Amino acid sequence: MKYALRATVAAVATAVLVPFLTTGATAHAAPASVGPDGGAAGAAWTATEDGPQQYPNVNIQWDVPITMSDGTVLKANLYRPADAAGRPIDTKTPTIVNLTPYTKLVSNLGDSAMQIPGLSDALIALFRQIDLSGTPLSGVTDLTKAFGGGELRNFSVDRQLIKSGYSQLVVDVRGTGFSQGTWDMLRQREQQDTLEVIDWASKQPWSDGKIGMNGISYSGINQVQAAQQQPPALKAIFPVVPGSDLVQDVLAPGTGFGFNFIPLWLAAINGLKWVPDVASIVNGQFDTKWLADRASDPYTFMDVLLNVYTTAKIDDLDPRAKALLTDSEGRRKDWWSDPSKITVPTFVTGGWHDLFTYSESKIYNEIPLPPGQKQLLMGNTYHINSGNEYGRPGLPPRLDVLQRAWFDKWLKGIDNGIDTFGPVTLRQQGGGWITTNGFGFGAVNSREADVEAAHRRLYLSAAASGTAQSLYDGSLTAAAPADTQRLSVAPGLTTLCSNDAAQGSAGALSVIDGCAKDSRVAELNGLTFTSAPVAEETSVSGPIAVRLNTVQDAADGYWVVTVNDVAPDGQSTVLSSGQLMASMREIDEANSAKSANGDYTDPRPFTSLERRQPTVPGEATTLDIALPATEAVLKPGHRLRIDVFAGNFPKGLPVLPMLLDTGLKPQHVQLDPNRPSFVNIPLRGKPGW
Repeated sequence: MKYALRATVAAVATAVLVPFLTTGATAHAAPASVGPDGGAAGAAWTATEDGPQQYPNVNIQWDVPITMSDGTVLKANLYRPADAAGRPIDTKTPTIVNLTPYTKLVSNLGDSAMQIPGLSDALIALFRQIDLSGTPLSGVTDLTKAFGGGELRNFSVDRQLIKSGYSQLVVDVRGTGFSQGTWDMLRQREQQDTLEVIDWASKQPWSDGKIGMNGISYSGINQVQAAQQQPPALKAIFPVVPGSDLVQDVLAPGTGFGFNFIPLWLAAINGLKWVPDVASIVNGQFDTKWLADRASDPYTFMDVLLNVYTTAKIDDLDPRAKALLTDSEGRRKDWWSDPSKITVPTFVTGGWHDLFTYSESKIYNEIPLPPGQKQLLMGNTYHINSGNEYGRPGLPPRLDVLQRAWFDKWLKGIDNGIDTFGPVTLRQQGGGWITTNGFGFGAVNSREADVEAAHRRLYLSAAASGTAQSLYDGSLTAAAPADTQRLSVAPGLTTLCSNDAAQGSAGALSVIDGCAKDSRVAELNGLTFTSAPVAEETSVSGPIAVRLNTVQDAADGYWVVTVNDVAPDGQSTVLSSGQLMASMREIDEANSAKSANGDYTDPRPFTSLERRQPTVPGEATTLDIALPATEAVLKPGHRLRIDVFAGNFPKGLPVLPMLLDTGLKPQHVQLDPNRPSFVNIPLRGKPGW
């Protein structure tokens, strides 16, 4: 009865999920890879993943109980290789662990949707063929290509991987899915659970003791958290769109609270955690402890979210909100990862417009492993469309293909050449895919060998560029300007149509090309500073920082800056963006970085209430704003532009006490040759400025 009920539920859900499907002789040696597609080795990895596997079936054990040290029982689905009759094999195998708050039920439904004979393969092939590039609906193509790029196998279950001789364990983190407890949201107790699950899995009779971890987003973050604690059984991780500084990444970057992502994310997890184990109810085995735990914490952190937008004074904020915005609080420190402690092979996949873009290249750079044992793959993607350009000639292999090759190398010892891939594979915004030996300082582009990007100042000038229909059309110049002028910008709603709105929606709004890929609507209520056209192809490669000399009319101000590529036809495409509350401007020097010219490249703010410094109305205030590292190319005739806004709704909205302190009053950039405003940007090439 239990299994029949599960099959019925899966079948019904499959019918709903069909429109959103994706997919996906072992090669023991392959030539060293060449280029983003991996060359002959890449072709071999794809053949290995797509070809016949060692075992014909997958055996599933539902709701396996795993008891934590505090008595809380987590529930997991265990997938094992099976014979033709569906019996699990006797051979011990490596195990891939995926811990998720989005529930193993959703993972199972996604897996079931990919197993519809004939239909799944046909739909996946269709998704891979849909191409609306060059039309106003090209954003739709980014999503459909992701469906065919292997992403769902990373999110849920890869049956090809299991049939090749791996076990996979998908676990509901405490307080979510069918697991007991209260949701701890990636903090200390949940991190301890992850270590205990790894240890438990390594000691089971079906395990050979070697553990890998996979998964997307939340399940990528907990991989980084686990790896830094160096559990003995963990041998490799494959995090897709992970983060390592969750406050700066997504909760409150620059203290501009993540208004359109955080509520939707909290609502999704809090809603899913109430879905009961229907089979246990039918069988008379319902877990009353599960229900009691849900009742004790029915909507984790939703009340905190409500509090920060209904409380007028900082001192009256909910203590949990204050803790997350206070540097010295232990609960805040739980959300910081330290990749410098990671010692296992790590393959990081991210995107230039992902929610966690700020952290992804930093994770790679901080891992103390040689290139090859650590890899970085960055696409021109948002959070939900990773893999949208993979699996075609000249493009990187699909995500499931890369994941399989990674685990084959580091868990099975197969010499398949994946350690010669990359080590850094980047999709240049405005260009194609490239391979480099690093990203940021010292990186060498494979197409432009021995030429490194160097940071240089470009100054904001009041001189009109004649290129923008904006609140003020200024220039971006290589020489420091002598002009003195105050330029004003007020909060507005044009950023509803912006790349940041698309990013803050995890990419859902990226289907609106006229907003996600063109800033001209947003710029109507912004200050723009545009360079002369570049004379030769010029690359932007690495982290970026903007210094603004500002004046507030109130005790605070909310500043947003973007770096854009402006095409000859006027289209203005965001390459990277950053934001900062003026009162939270104090920089954490120990965790920041500067270029050779002494200017910041990564001015990391404390983002801490105990460091808050309200501004004095009418007095000049210097702000240093970090923008995530990026890789882009300006074609001849294109221009570089800096946009400046006094708000970022809906991606960011200050908590109510800070919003009230801004008074929603106009904010001013004070152009002053004695206190210049500029962007410190890493350039490669000869722009001719």
